[in-house]
Amino acid sequence: MKKSVWLLILCLLTALACPAGLAESTDFTVTVTIPEDFEGELNGRLLFLVDNELPAEGEQLYDSVDVTGIPVFGKTVFGLQAGDTITMTPDDPDVYGWPMQLGELPAGEYAVQAFFIRYTQFHRADGASIWGMADHGGGGSFAANPYNLYSPMQMATVGEGEVTLSLTEEIELGYELQEGQVTQQGNYEDTELVKYVKIKSDLRSEFWGCDMYIGANILLPKEYDPAKEYAVLYYQGHWPGGSAPLNYGRTGRDTYDAFNAYWESEEAAEMIVVTIRDANMYYDTSYSVNSANLGPWGDAIVTELIPYIEENFSAVGEPWARALAGGSTGGWEAMAMQLYYPDFFGGTWPMCPDGMDFHAYQIVDLYNDENAYYIDNGWYKVERPSSRDTSGNIQWTIEDENHWEIAVGGLDALSLGQWAIWEAVYGPVDEDGYPARVWDPITGEIDKEVVAYWQEHSDLNYYLQQNWEELGPKLVGKIHLRGGDMDNYYLNLSQYLVGDFLETTADPYYDGYSVTFPRMGHTGNIANEDLVEEIAAHMIKYGPENAAEILGK
Repeated sequence: MKKSVWLLILCLLTALACPAGLAESTDFTVTVTIPEDFEGELNGRLLFLVDNELPAEGEQLYDSVDVTGIPVFGKTVFGLQAGDTITMTPDDPDVYGWPMQLGELPAGEYAVQAFFIRYTQFHRADGASIWGMADHGGGGSFAANPYNLYSPMQMATVGEGEVTLSLTEEIELGYELQEGQVTQQGNYEDTELVKYVKIKSDLRSEFWGCDMYIGANILLPKEYDPAKEYAVLYYQGHWPGGSAPLNYGRTGRDTYDAFNAYWESEEAAEMIVVTIRDANMYYDTSYSVNSANLGPWGDAIVTELIPYIEENFSAVGEPWARALAGGSTGGWEAMAMQLYYPDFFGGTWPMCPDGMDFHAYQIVDLYNDENAYYIDNGWYKVERPSSRDTSGNIQWTIEDENHWEIAVGGLDALSLGQWAIWEAVYGPVDEDGYPARVWDPITGEIDKEVVAYWQEHSDLNYYLQQNWEELGPKLVGKIHLRGGDMDNYYLNLSQYLVGDFLETTADPYYDGYSVTFPRMGHTGNIANEDLVEEIAAHMIKYGPENAAEILGK
């Protein structure tokens, strides 16, 4: 659907949606000024934020932007210079808000703030020229990314007259770049057992038309000896920042204390653990695979990053000694990398992974449903939930979350949110260079042509089923799935489908496990120290005769 049609629908929804009994705020203007001393051109997404009162000291309104957080109203603008102004009005078709439109905000006194997500233009090798937030170490969070702008918070009367704000503040980098350093993927200082590396990726740089980097956080065993060789666990997941893998060194929870004690004990498996810093213009992680919109992330990790780690940190460098694990997003990554590089990795432990079968894309069946947001029963429609607690209470719907992402990022998949990154990873490039939308973000109508692409390129269960004859012998004993049967995002549904297929395999049988824990939510239900021990036992079983010696067992 073209953007002009989306905007027409958006305007109609705005006109019809004002709740009864509330005084409409239809006669006012939000004016945001670019400071006179601003240098260069400003392009990106302006957010107008509102709350009932100012936050506690040390906090900002922009810290509370979330699907269940404060109202947010967004507008994308280009070509701004010092001294220019941006306006938002209730009848502006370029403004979209959540959980209401600007004209629906009841008149009153509010705490307000403007925030500007700065965009960079990328000229990709595929010919696309697109705009998005370049990473400067913010880990895919607009609220943490250095050089984004914001206004001081203030109390203002909304509903009549003009609210005036100025983008005088900037999120600071927080440190001085040393010679040779770049902001991308952050910069951190090594400790005794935690090392930080970052390399330029030639593969990704070629795709994006500019220098692109990959970072990694490396946890060494207590008695690390560079003269020895070590097996490696690649623990996948969201942006780790400067945190050590498996939360080593953190305090304040019994689980942290238990793992710290284990890792520093004589009983710990002598293994290296690695997490990856791979923030991008769509999200806080790349999903660790090659994709049409993000480029060759999978190949970059396997052919550039991992060889660098193995060369510089005394890793064994053989499949049996390379394990994968991760939870949620990291669970999907851990499963996908094992399937797409079956000869490279020796086993995977995905926990509560994102949807691995698009018959269960959370709770949507992309192949058979016509609309993602509701079930149409003729005389009435039932909204589809996106999140629940373990008692079954709904926290928000799929439509809620997608409309919130529109407010933050606009009609292109630029919200830096969950649904946007899935479209960037799983789908094709649209004619405008951005990810093709799998459903209309306003109405939820599913695009079956895009779904067909998703099936061929990113449906992991479909990939398993279509290629088991070739893949099966390479995956025996390698797949270990864990999740809760009341997963908060309904991810147990796709795990059931994958597990059901794996149990039918023969010649060979997959010889792994898929378990869901009763009355448990979004969890793998295993302590980090137990996970490491299980992986070590697996390596000893499938590795060479000296595997136990290498692992210190």
